[in-house]
Amino acid sequence: MRILIVDDEEHLRRMMRLTLETAGREVADAASGEEGLRLFGDGYRFDVTLLDQRMPGMDGLETLRRMRLLRADAAIIMVTAYATIELAVDAMKLGATDFVRKPMTPDTLRHAVDAALAKRSGLSAPAAPPESGADQSAAVSPPETWTTNGFFIRRVVPAAGPSGDQPTEHRFVVTRGKEPVGSEVVVAIDPATAKRVSLECRRDLSPSGAFWRRQAETALMNYLWSEAALPDGGRLVIDRATGPMLDAATRWDED
Repeated sequence: MRILIVDDEEHLRRMMRLTLETAGREVADAASGEEGLRLFGDGYRFDVTLLDQRMPGMDGLETLRRMRLLRADAAIIMVTAYATIELAVDAMKLGATDFVRKPMTPDTLRHAVDAALAKRSGLSAPAAPPESGADQSAAVSPPETWTTNGFFIRRVVPAAGPSGDQPTEHRFVVTRGKEPVGSEVVVAIDPATAKRVSLECRRDLSPSGAFWRRQAETALMNYLWSEAALPDGGRLVIDRATGPMLDAATRWDED
């Protein structure tokens, strides 16, 4: 596997190179977006590119855009200490495969590269072990998968219950890199919080609907980004209505 590192910080390039070479990867590096783009060429020289977001001259987003023009399916990981929702949206629109927070640990870096390779190859994230006595014949919708900070995330879409009711818990399978088995993480929506948001925004937003599913995804991604670890007990609870959440709910079209 060949990896390209594009970052203007020499000490960080050295750390990433050493980490990846120790793991058996072949590594090239560049100190600017312009140099990185020249090394990238048509993109077929490298399996994964690690691209710093903030650099003098050509910044990471512009470098990402140009790399994607050269190779649409390139696995490109944005490396940044300044991630925001707006930046994530812009980068994903331009085709970023993952975000990794710096400074990162060697384990996070290795996991991020492995997850990007798996995602580019079209591999599904490993499933959680089946529960004892669970009905494995129940049909579920195809899962959505994405990566962040070296974690491969799969949203599990549960089958409807006998009455068609949906749970107020949103379930995900999270794994790191190429671990064989993922861990289940539950993001629960506090009923009082869901009711408050609906009342304040004058919207009928079901806790199992698309709006709260998006809030659950965001909460999980934010946790994995800031903590670089799974939540204690594999569970998060959304029990507070924030300003951005209320703003999003006001504009939300549930249909």
